[in-house]
Amino acid sequence: MKKVFVILLLIMGVVACKNESKQNIDLEENRAKSYDQNDGLITMKGDFLYDEAQKAAVFEMPNGDIYGVVVDDNMLALHEQVKPFKTNEYTSVPVTIRVKRTENTDQNILWKNIIEVKDILKVEAPDPNKKDVIQLAN
Repeated sequence: MKKVFVILLLIMGVVACKNESKQNIDLEENRAKSYDQNDGLITMKGDFLYDEAQKAAVFEMPNGDIYGVVVDDNMLALHEQVKPFKTNEYTSVPVTIRVKRTENTDQNILWKNIIEVKDILKVEAPDPNKKDVIQLAN
């Protein structure tokens, strides 16, 4: 009888330990949650373009809103991630970034609103069928 009792206890102990569920971590879900913080930053998705010659960057939203981008280390890091996707110097690349959006007070920036890149979430390849680049010929 003692053996049966001990075996039952062992089985119950093993079964109880196996009930601990291992959580599958969904990185995209966790990323989305971590970026819903009330830290004053917003997530924006759109097309990014940096003109090295003029040291100027712009960000265009799908709805057509255009923002000037502050040229700093984070923006230059974004530019480095975008470079492999560019087919010419004026190729805009789809990105998802976390930014601080403010009204423009700099006379040298022509846009009403500017954004400062704080975090790079995603860089995507441009749509090869999109024909939005204007090229000048001689």
